[in-house]
Amino acid sequence: MKRSLYVFMFAITFFYINPGAADAAEESTLWDTINQSREEIADDFQLRELFQDINRMIHSVINAITGNTDEPPEDVEDPDLHEPTDQLFSIHNIEMGDDRSDVEAEVGSPERSSLSEYGLEWVTYHDQYHNYVQVMYDEEEQVRGLYTNQDLISSTSDLSFGSLQEDVRGELGEPESYLRKGLIRYQLDGDGEHDVFAEENQYVTVFYDVHEESRVTALQIIDEEIEQSRSAMYRAQDESLRDGFEYQLFDLTNAERVKRGLAPLTWDEAVRSTARDHSQDMADQQFFSHTNPEGESPFDRMDDDGISYRTAGENLAYGQWSSIFAHEGLMNSAGHRENILQGHFDALGVGVAFNEEDQPYYTEKFFSP
Repeated sequence: MKRSLYVFMFAITFFYINPGAADAAEESTLWDTINQSREEIADDFQLRELFQDINRMIHSVINAITGNTDEPPEDVEDPDLHEPTDQLFSIHNIEMGDDRSDVEAEVGSPERSSLSEYGLEWVTYHDQYHNYVQVMYDEEEQVRGLYTNQDLISSTSDLSFGSLQEDVRGELGEPESYLRKGLIRYQLDGDGEHDVFAEENQYVTVFYDVHEESRVTALQIIDEEIEQSRSAMYRAQDESLRDGFEYQLFDLTNAERVKRGLAPLTWDEAVRSTARDHSQDMADQQFFSHTNPEGESPFDRMDDDGISYRTAGENLAYGQWSSIFAHEGLMNSAGHRENILQGHFDALGVGVAFNEEDQPYYTEKFFSP
């Protein structure tokens, strides 16, 4: 069963400046004009690019007025990576089957634990989102899953973070074309964005950045037994899984930003609620759009919930069976990528909901208060 990322977003990033109540009428008129204008030019690529450039200049002026410098995070020392001793890949010198005590001797205490689609917890380790790694343990506290989207990959081959897709396939062979769950075969088609390989009783998913010559940008390793214990591609929904997907997508976004020299975003509970409501609305009414059937935009929904903002943006994804696949897909979409890597955003709320088939809807709402 092929699940593809549906790419919908506003082509123009809007900026909202609140000059105060005295100017409210003039501000509203200007905002209405901007909204009307962006509908009229939405199909013109060159004008969209022009408006994005103008928006960036406006943001620079806003920063000069407010004193917001968008300072990057402090540097953190990179680990000394070693070639794995028993397996093809290691992440942050961690190999599948390692004991948790040995892992935490290497990477320190966890920052978060949250439920995954496998029914086990993703345990997240990082230093201000530097050296970011997710580790999945079984009941005996042994490593059964690994993931990173940073330069923490070691291999007994020449493969590493940043390797070209053609080199990965040359080393590992043809990727898997399907995954069997019981009597059902699910087609695997990464559309060139990721490959799944069966290696050493493990499923290794290699993610590529299509905007950077299809180079390796992330790696996930799942124990074969754990993968086969999942009877369907979509786990039955519950509140813990919703929380897990939301926090994981938030952490993945910050790890991506910090990797590229940007400051991490802060979690915002109020805008999380707004994002959840939109995801739930899409799941209930079976639509996928930034504008709901009542005609409300992302900014209308934030206004309705009393959320003040200077700038805001929204990303949507649907159908990916985990937050990892959702994030990697968003990064390969130029418009969504721009929201994730915008320096002017300060906060993020993530909301997830599921339809009757347990397929998740993801809403990311970025903003600057």
